Amino acid sequence: MNCRPACAACCIAPSISTPLPGHPNGKPAGVPCAQLDDQLRCRLFGRPERPAVCSSLQPSGEMCGDSREQALRWLGHLERSTQPDITSL
Repeated sequence: MNCRPACAACCIAPSISTPLPGHPNGKPAGVPCAQLDDQLRCRLFGRPERPAVCSSLQPSGEMCGDSREQALRWLGHLERSTQPDITSL
């Protein structure tokens, strides 16, 4: 499966815990990555500075759904459901 043009849901919905250019402390969930260009493409794609988590995330029917909005919802749900429960720490 190929990425949907002008989607970038995977560059917006999830958090990134590792530093990357433009996000020295990682990227919070729901915040567009500073590396997205005006066409919602990654400026780091294929470069060594691209975080491993980004390189390992591959498009799939389940993740991408039928629209950008579906992908944002699914990834947002996944982000929320995998957050540690800070009340038990």
